[in-house]
Amino acid sequence: MTEFSNTLADRLARLEAIEAIKQLKARYLSACDRKQVEIIRDCFVDGPVLIDYGPIGRFEHREGLIEIFNQLGNHDYIIDMHHGQNPQIDILSSTQARATWQLYFHQINRQEKLVTQLGAFYDDDYVRIDGKWRISTTICTVTSQLVTPLSE
Repeated sequence: MTEFSNTLADRLARLEAIEAIKQLKARYLSACDRKQVEIIRDCFVDGPVLIDYGPIGRFEHREGLIEIFNQLGNHDYIIDMHHGQNPQIDILSSTQARATWQLYFHQINRQEKLVTQLGAFYDDDYVRIDGKWRISTTICTVTSQLVTPLSE
């Protein structure tokens, strides 16, 4: 954080940046659950990006993520619940940040009659463009997964 000193104004700027990034990640996770594609798209930079979701895919532009989301998750028979927690956010400058998040994911697929529970970590990079934070890199590493039949 070479750009920041320990003045009250700089400490406040760091806190505001951390809160804005928390709100961004919450908006992204909520938009996935609510199937709000335009909000998902707006959480990422428009241009080169690294989105690596392991077996789901690796994308170099946010449109790749939107395409796979529409194929796999944007259906009425899918109920998703993303719970991001324990953020560790490092403000690198007034326009760059990095964070690690834990994810608890729960999905009910009424068509396939399956319940999926998943644990993972997100490693994210953020950039501030025109005063708004956006995700520029996100790598999701799954640490546990349980898929069980959905009982009646």
